[in-house]
Amino acid sequence: MAGENPATQPTTDAVEISRGLIEQFLGFLGTLFRPWNAYQVAILLGIFAIAYLLTRWLAPKYHDWLRTREGWPMSRMRWALVLHKRMTLIFFIVLVWFTVLVMREITWPSRSYLLAIVGNLTFAWLIVAVATRLISYGPLRTVVRYGAWIWVTLSVLNITTEAEAILDSMAIHFGDLRISVWLVLQAALIIGVLFYAARFLSRTTASRIQDNSDLSPSMRVLTVKFVQLILYGIALFVGLKAVGVDLTGLAVLSGAIGVGLGFGLQKVVSNLVSGVIILLDKSIKPGDVISLGDTFGWINSLGARYVSITTRDGREYLIPNEDLITGQVVNWSHSDDFVRLDIHFGTSYLDNPHDVRRIAIEAAKTVDRVLTGKQTVCHITGFGESSIDYVLRFWIRDPTQGLTNIRGNVYLALWDAFHGNGISIPFPQREVRIVGEDRPTVG
Repeated sequence: MAGENPATQPTTDAVEISRGLIEQFLGFLGTLFRPWNAYQVAILLGIFAIAYLLTRWLAPKYHDWLRTREGWPMSRMRWALVLHKRMTLIFFIVLVWFTVLVMREITWPSRSYLLAIVGNLTFAWLIVAVATRLISYGPLRTVVRYGAWIWVTLSVLNITTEAEAILDSMAIHFGDLRISVWLVLQAALIIGVLFYAARFLSRTTASRIQDNSDLSPSMRVLTVKFVQLILYGIALFVGLKAVGVDLTGLAVLSGAIGVGLGFGLQKVVSNLVSGVIILLDKSIKPGDVISLGDTFGWINSLGARYVSITTRDGREYLIPNEDLITGQVVNWSHSDDFVRLDIHFGTSYLDNPHDVRRIAIEAAKTVDRVLTGKQTVCHITGFGESSIDYVLRFWIRDPTQGLTNIRGNVYLALWDAFHGNGISIPFPQREVRIVGEDRPTVG
């Protein structure tokens, strides 16, 4: 019609297609009351009852048999449990197709077409349910499973063209850009598959990079993050191009969004950039033992925004990357694993300092974690009010095992050694006299 608005044409087409599908469905329901179709429905109900009874009888025996398979690999056991969970559906499919083959031999094919449709549907549903078990990511597996079930159902019923036309007619317009439900579903499917492939490739690549001993730990993390960014970016770009999305407008929009985010997310961007700098300059890496303020622990992982530090008491601190760049960080294992520790003590003026130094060094070397290959020394640091003061210096190479405990063990070894050799550890003693009082008389 000449006066008809073109914008309303897709809606009119969708209504007409939907009306045609409803008429076909109502016509199909009407045919179910015909004798042979009613017989096929009754046969399907009987087959389902038989499959259910077979499952009730065989499933417990199969489950008990699985309990005896203790040496099976975990993957084989998972597939065996999938078979146990869908045993009723498997029995139903086998019985349906056996019935279809028998009926096609003894009667006309038209009298078993409903059974064949149900057999095709259930078999396709089973294949989709089993195949989607390969997807490890739960939400993606659910979306793919239900989407595939809907699609195979439409394919078996031979109404994919009508469904596609209806979904394509449900669209909105932004100037020259037209976005329909069919386009969104296509984009979601293609991008989802590409993202899953990118995730699989990134995991495979990450495992190989982590096993590469030629790269430092920080460079491994940086390389893994860079590969993941590239793979996911390619997946998104290819997915949008595959469904025909014009990316020219998105470039302008992303530039405007980038300016806004630059002002609103300065801290986040600063942490991201700081994380890249940390990975590049190799100042810290996973496994390093660091001190930052009152926090002492070893680095568990390097993230895009923060660094995970685990302390000796089991607490996990998430330190922003910016704090590690701008603050003073003590890295106990930056260039090597060797760490020197100092402990201070004092002995009486009556004890020979030469003997004290020798006994202190020998006592420190008896502690397990103290390195005997590195020089252990003891020096006099001063003459105090009530003691001669010393510093004992020794080396360890496992700071991740703690510093307080090794100091305590060395102090305990000094106590035992001094006690065994008659060396005393003095403490301040004071005598208080009150001026003006008479001295006590003796006698």
